[in-house]
Amino acid sequence: MKDEQQIFGIRAIIEAIQSGTVIDKVFIQKEVQGDLMKELMKVMKQKSINYSYVPVEKLNRLTSNNHQGAVATISPIGFIEIETLIETVMENGRKPFFLILDQLSDARNFGAIIRTAECTGVDGIIIQKQGSAPVNGDTVKTSAGAVFNIPICKVDHIKDAIFHLQANGIKTVAATEKTEQNIYDISLNEPLAIIMGSEDRGINPSVLKIVDEKAKLPMFGTIGSLNVSVACGAFLYETVRQRQ
Repeated sequence: MKDEQQIFGIRAIIEAIQSGTVIDKVFIQKEVQGDLMKELMKVMKQKSINYSYVPVEKLNRLTSNNHQGAVATISPIGFIEIETLIETVMENGRKPFFLILDQLSDARNFGAIIRTAECTGVDGIIIQKQGSAPVNGDTVKTSAGAVFNIPICKVDHIKDAIFHLQANGIKTVAATEKTEQNIYDISLNEPLAIIMGSEDRGINPSVLKIVDEKAKLPMFGTIGSLNVSVACGAFLYETVRQRQ
């Protein structure tokens, strides 16, 4: 990762956040304390900035500069509010088509999904502020630049986003193996949001409880699951097929 995509040093990160720089994630060295670190934590919580604690070796790999125990990655894109995203799509008269990623954590998977979403006409991608994959150089590269062409919305909680979509008449469909219903047996030709889960845990059980429908892909091999970006592509293209 290039240093121009980063801010290093606690004071510099605080000033960047306060000036409105779009920070994607802050990496904080374990065991680092002090008044300045307390101030950084306070500012990050106020602005709902995504952060995680990491060993010093991780920070040393991110930058060769004196990081003082904190490195922030700058997002190459801005993010849209969910209310604005929904209103914009509704006003354009299109049949809404959204994608929700429930704490997908791998930047390359994220980039591959963004690329497929852009190709299939998805109107916007909704992710959670905490625990989601970063929007970084790997994301941009694997998305083939598609990250600049599709709105991405960060929300505090996926469940709140689902309730918001449902209140606007948008059907929510969870991609999960925990159902008997096949993706090819449900209607996707209506205002729609498809929910994909994380690589290791899938969709959060509390999210599965509130969605309108659940669907799975038929599996015929001995391996029980697909890579999430591949599964997502299958769901998105089945939606395209039904809408043709």
